[in-house]
Amino acid sequence: MTRLRVAQWTTGNVAAEAVRAILRRDDLELVGAYAYSPEKNGVDVGTLCALGRELGVRATTDVDALLALDLDCVVHMPLHRDTAELERLLRAGVNVVTSAEFLTGRSLPDGERTRLESAARDGGATLFGSGLNPGYMQMVAAVASGMTTNVQRVTMTESVDVGQFIGDANFAAVGWGRPPGDPGHAAAVEAGTFVFAEGIDALARTMRIDLDAIECDIEFAHATQDVVADGVAIRAGHVGGMDVGWHGVKAGVRVLSLNQRWVATPHLEPAWKVEHCYLIEVVGDPHVNIKVGMFPTDEDLADLTRERMRGIGLRATAAPLVNAIPAVCAAAPRIATYADLPLITGPLQVR
Repeated sequence: MTRLRVAQWTTGNVAAEAVRAILRRDDLELVGAYAYSPEKNGVDVGTLCALGRELGVRATTDVDALLALDLDCVVHMPLHRDTAELERLLRAGVNVVTSAEFLTGRSLPDGERTRLESAARDGGATLFGSGLNPGYMQMVAAVASGMTTNVQRVTMTESVDVGQFIGDANFAAVGWGRPPGDPGHAAAVEAGTFVFAEGIDALARTMRIDLDAIECDIEFAHATQDVVADGVAIRAGHVGGMDVGWHGVKAGVRVLSLNQRWVATPHLEPAWKVEHCYLIEVVGDPHVNIKVGMFPTDEDLADLTRERMRGIGLRATAAPLVNAIPAVCAAAPRIATYADLPLITGPLQVR
């Protein structure tokens, strides 16, 4: 078997889980890693990702050195999207799977998507963006629509307690703990969750729907007592929950919806119900309802720490990208979505 040569771009929390997933696969070989921080230059990836062992693969801050490794694919996982980085990798002929605020490129400023398309075409490489949500869960929702006819509406809801994550930079951007009626808060949340508009676009592409528009609406719930969640102080009366809905519109009707019900504390007004899972509803003939949950492994349960619980979501975010690498490397040069690839599944590993 010829193994695909893969490099990991950044070595943070999700990236560390991507490295673990790469190492478990017989068809992938980790040959390099990129780091932004000078202090990580030359450090073994096993050390940077806290694997408990060295891998013999060292991180570099030199992009040219990374590209010299004859790469098939880069797993690109910075905190925020960097179009120039993606363009450079694609023009060098390297396929890219990314979790950095990119699914379809619909929300990119004018010209940036065209640049990426041109880079992919000129370099003979493919760009694919995903994660868990937005990303893989939209593919699950699209597949669920296949068991019914006369589809009228597809809704996917993420209903979770995010109290242990709101200190992370990507969650902090939406403004936990802001006062009620704070001017500009809704606009900040919309800007901070724009990638869900790409989730709607990805779902529409997979279902072959030509949307007229994508809309967003936001509701807030407020803490009924002072709380501290993941180091973030939320005063009584201030924002401790958000309901963020992104919707695809066809002929004046919201036909696709991605709803994020996020709470940082159970002490809220209104007292929102949280399901701690993903809920998919397809209104058709017949109606379809699917509940998707993620649970600890036996290894997790043997030592169920807060970090292990956090790791469940991190692994589920990294897995769709790592599992997509073979299909992305085999795809025609382009910006690819789930609509363009074969069904992405995890490899069976018999113990």
